[in-house]
Amino acid sequence: MAASGGDGGLPVPSLSEFFPPAIAFEGTLFEFNRITLVRWVSVIVLCTFFWLVARRATLVPGRAQSIAEIGLDFVRVNIAEEVLGKHRARPYVPLLTVMFFAILAMNITGVVPGLNIASTSVVTVPLLLAITAFVAFIWAGIKNHGVVGYVRTTLFPSGVPWPLYVILTPIEIISTFILRPATLTIRLMANMLAGHLLLVTFFGLTNYLFVEASGALKVVGVLTFGAAFAFTVFEIFIAALQAYIFTLLTAVYISLSQEAH
Repeated sequence: MAASGGDGGLPVPSLSEFFPPAIAFEGTLFEFNRITLVRWVSVIVLCTFFWLVARRATLVPGRAQSIAEIGLDFVRVNIAEEVLGKHRARPYVPLLTVMFFAILAMNITGVVPGLNIASTSVVTVPLLLAITAFVAFIWAGIKNHGVVGYVRTTLFPSGVPWPLYVILTPIEIISTFILRPATLTIRLMANMLAGHLLLVTFFGLTNYLFVEASGALKVVGVLTFGAAFAFTVFEIFIAALQAYIFTLLTAVYISLSQEAH
């Protein structure tokens, strides 16, 4: 999990973990590596879980069905309907639900033994999700206002003296069409990348202190192990929080596109 500066030396976190060697199809668009494998595992597990729950659904839910229903209701009620309103939210609930659970599943792999990396810590998945959110809120605005109406309400807000459009319109173009997808991408990727590096640092340091250090330094390993455990719990919280924030902001952007400014 950590690259060492030399034989038996103090482990130093390395970005090479995010660029693993190819397992198959090296050098092609279909290159398959460890992170791709982690993504497939998370997707298969997620789809299998909901398929089994739906297949065995009963009027009185069991534990797994209750967990699934609580998660689905959370996205539908606390994100979609809370932001968009009950009636306007309905067409976007499937998108927001898939987005939330996909991000959560791919984030949580960072603390799963044997996987040990969040597949959202590499830019491709966060960027793809951000593009999906971008298309969704642009489509919502065009659907509500038409192409001309959406451009007018977004770039030329009413109630503003016309000379200010010289300043305001470029700001709105950058904010709406560049910064929104960019910040969605960077926020998700940076949080999961930083979390992985922290876990690597503390677990690698713990291993070094327990195995190779001598004397009183071994005692320090207990502290670093405690920190590693605390950061693992914190990373689980961050995994869920980032899924929530990404989905919530997507809903907010859809709502903004639907409103007449």
